[in-house]
Amino acid sequence: MAAAAAGLVAAALSALLMAPGLTQPQRAAPPAGSGPGAGGGPGAAERRPLRRMDQALLLVRNELPAQGLRLAALSGSCHRCLYQFLAFVPPSNGSQTKPGTAAVMVDTQHPLTLQLSGSVGDRALCKIQYHFGEFGNYSLVVKTLSTSTKTVSCDLIINEGPINSYLPILFAFLVYMGILAILIAGRLLMKIDPVRNWVCQTLNPRDTDHLINSELGSPHTTDSPSSNPTPRLWSTTSRQRLRSLDTFRGLSLTIMVFVNYGGGKYWFFKHESWNGLTVADLVFPWFVFIMGTSILLSLSSMLRWGSSKQKVFGKIIWRSFLLILLGILVVNPNYCLGPLSWDNLRIPGVLQRLGFTYLVVAALELLFTRAGAESGVLETRCAALQDILPYWPQWIFIVVLEVIWFCLTFLLPVPGCPRGYLGPGGIGDFGNYPNCTGGAAGYIDRLLLGENHIYQHPSSSVVYQTTMPYDPEGILGTINTIFMAFLGLQAGKIILFYKDKHKQIMSRFFIWSIVMGIISAILTKCSKEEGFIPINKNLWSVSYVTTMSCFAFFLLLLIYYLVDVKRLWSGAPFFYPGMNSILVYIGHEVFENYFPFKWKMQDSQSHAEHLTQNLTATTLWVIISYLLYRRKIFWKI
Repeated sequence: MAAAAAGLVAAALSALLMAPGLTQPQRAAPPAGSGPGAGGGPGAAERRPLRRMDQALLLVRNELPAQGLRLAALSGSCHRCLYQFLAFVPPSNGSQTKPGTAAVMVDTQHPLTLQLSGSVGDRALCKIQYHFGEFGNYSLVVKTLSTSTKTVSCDLIINEGPINSYLPILFAFLVYMGILAILIAGRLLMKIDPVRNWVCQTLNPRDTDHLINSELGSPHTTDSPSSNPTPRLWSTTSRQRLRSLDTFRGLSLTIMVFVNYGGGKYWFFKHESWNGLTVADLVFPWFVFIMGTSILLSLSSMLRWGSSKQKVFGKIIWRSFLLILLGILVVNPNYCLGPLSWDNLRIPGVLQRLGFTYLVVAALELLFTRAGAESGVLETRCAALQDILPYWPQWIFIVVLEVIWFCLTFLLPVPGCPRGYLGPGGIGDFGNYPNCTGGAAGYIDRLLLGENHIYQHPSSSVVYQTTMPYDPEGILGTINTIFMAFLGLQAGKIILFYKDKHKQIMSRFFIWSIVMGIISAILTKCSKEEGFIPINKNLWSVSYVTTMSCFAFFLLLLIYYLVDVKRLWSGAPFFYPGMNSILVYIGHEVFENYFPFKWKMQDSQSHAEHLTQNLTATTLWVIISYLLYRRKIFWKI
């Protein structure tokens, strides 16, 4: 059924490849800053737009006699940026039948501000703010309204309407909702005794569940023989894993796989160019958060069953080493440049950061754990804070780390850059600091690791036209990644210390979510660009961590309620990749360019075909993780 579902997704989305766009010429709404009147020379409507994804064709017609024009543009996603020159438009020969013309491709992902000025750098004749549509064909007509007053009008005409590039997303949503409806119907059939008995005898899921529940990291209590036959959330006679944790991990991982494969080439499935958030910016911190939660439950389980701290610490070091080694040697992005060598080896990376973060947070928990903590019982004067007060040394350590981050970020002198600079450099900040990408964070990486050993194509290079290499998984940002994992560790303590008390667990998740949200609101001033510390995934700013932990606590609350408390949802399909997260992550990176995860496209400039390919690849990894689950194959390091 899962394979058929993947095929259904591919077939439905492929049908969109031939979806026609609007072809009837129509008038655009009067843009801001333009004068009245209309224009458009002959032949403009006949010019077909070049099929370039996220671009439209703009034909500029200059009817001003003896005056050439300079066309420049400013993207709405580029904060405090310089206008970028697009084209020179020659003057008219004095007759409207032979105006000066220039054709340019303009971006359709974000609103643009177009500026027309004299050819010798005169003041702007007009500015037009407009959000162009993909594959649209537009004309911008510049002409004189009044010779005496020298009034100029700039009129935007739609020659050929754009296509609706978001239709593939709607189709994909409907297809997956159809699959969900089929699965719900199948679940209802499972309530029929003969059907349920046949399925149970055929699949025999008990052995798999027994294997999973025997894993370290599953908190438990006792269940008396005379208790209700319905299985409880916690059990010591038969340990039962918290499915909500694996579901949350699997949800984050599934979205991560999708956006890593391209996300249909939609801008909101790519990382934000600098400040702000997109879908792609959500998943890594959630993965780090749930890793911190799992650390607490895993360590408490190992200590409860008699493992010595020395033995546990040895396992922590070994697992961290393997994660870092896999990140450098197996999923290094510089393989696209050819065989790896020290000259082009990227040292930071996702698995490297996960490995180091795991080492610090797990060692911190192991070092300062107290007797009784592994059982969720600690004597404290304030029972309401039993998951916080006994761990004051850990909080001091985290505060010291954050002080170090603040001091390095805002006080470290960076050559050629202002202290505390948090911008992207390039054409940002009006081009005053072109080589200051990332401020102290970028400077530390380039100084300690070398420019050739960090990421060469940061997300800021497209919009802000930065030229300096910058690594979003660099050294300084790792401090706040540790902070994010520590907050996940705190979620694990809540689960451990308030076991069987669902209302207390959910209320504390909610309180933590509110507290983190308030801190984020203060740091960002509830704005994208104007806060004290903007939300920034590239920098892993403090506000980014508090915002993502706000979402994480709330999302974990919701999944915990649905999956483990009310049992309204089994966690499928996200539960399965969550059980094999390392295998799925490394597998999707290694086999990214192999069939059936990727194939040659008929039209590489189609969102529909990219979305079909990326959804199919992601669905296949979910299916693979399910098959591995059924065959009791779990890759742990």
